[in-house]
Amino acid sequence: MQRDFNRFNEPVDVKIGELKPNSRSVNVVGKVVSKGSVREVSSGRDGSPHRVAEVLLGDETGSIYLTLWDDDIDKVEVGSTVALRNGYVNLFRGHMRLNVGRYGILEVSDTPFEGEVNTENNLSDKEYEDRPPRRGGGRRYGRFRGPLGA
Repeated sequence: MQRDFNRFNEPVDVKIGELKPNSRSVNVVGKVVSKGSVREVSSGRDGSPHRVAEVLLGDETGSIYLTLWDDDIDKVEVGSTVALRNGYVNLFRGHMRLNVGRYGILEVSDTPFEGEVNTENNLSDKEYEDRPPRRGGGRRYGRFRGPLGA
């Protein structure tokens, strides 16, 4: 089923395997499979320090890296069931990343995730051409090229 995920729609419940590089306004529920180390970074806007980490979030359809910032990092542990409301996907160095964003909400559920997590279909493993966003309109800047090698 093809769905149109964009920033102007109400958030839509989706499975991780349905996410695309341009998915916006998505609600996702999954299990935290792994949690990476916390890195210290400086904000590009004001230079203030922030913490960032990635967790591998999965459901029965696939998995994807979820980027967490500051206090959200401490909310999740490996094995936690996480509900992301109004999240979005972007490309980081050509690979898909799920994000909470300014308008999203990250919730940790007390209810354990039921079922098996599909880590074989890791959406973050696929490489896409990471191009700057288009400015202006029309197709004069080229077309979206999808996964490299496709």
